[in-house]
Amino acid sequence: MTASLGWFGSVAAFLALALAGLTSSSPETVRAAYVAMEVVGWFVIVPLSIATLVTGVVQSLGTVWGLMRHYWVIAKLLITVVATVLLLVHMQPVGHLADAARAALVGGELEGMRIQLVADAGAAIVVLLTAAGLSVFKPRGMTRYGIRRRRREQGPGMPASV
Repeated sequence: MTASLGWFGSVAAFLALALAGLTSSSPETVRAAYVAMEVVGWFVIVPLSIATLVTGVVQSLGTVWGLMRHYWVIAKLLITVVATVLLLVHMQPVGHLADAARAALVGGELEGMRIQLVADAGAAIVVLLTAAGLSVFKPRGMTRYGIRRRRREQGPGMPASV
């Protein structure tokens, strides 16, 4: 849970840097924002996303929720895997902008890519909040595997509650 909260917080910081890089009229601020985004991305966000994935799998295997017993756990796993893959793809334009910033990025250069970074970071916030919401609310619904497993654990003659 700590890794996922760190992931969320670091994406919020990334969004703030992306907004500063897009809206600032100061060339120094714009350059600093994009260079900082690359550092935050590779040294904070990527490791936290991977840590979230690994700790989520380990925790699910060690709890009553299991990895494949409840639909919300599977949904959260898929969200985390897809978000991590998209993050790794997303780091390419971040690196491109950081390189451009080091070479004196000015004014409206690469504006489309700069807007994309803001939109991607905003979307990441929504996705991470969705994953957190699944953890908090734990919607009902067991998979077929989960139902069979519960019946086995309850023993014969016991009704399986879903």
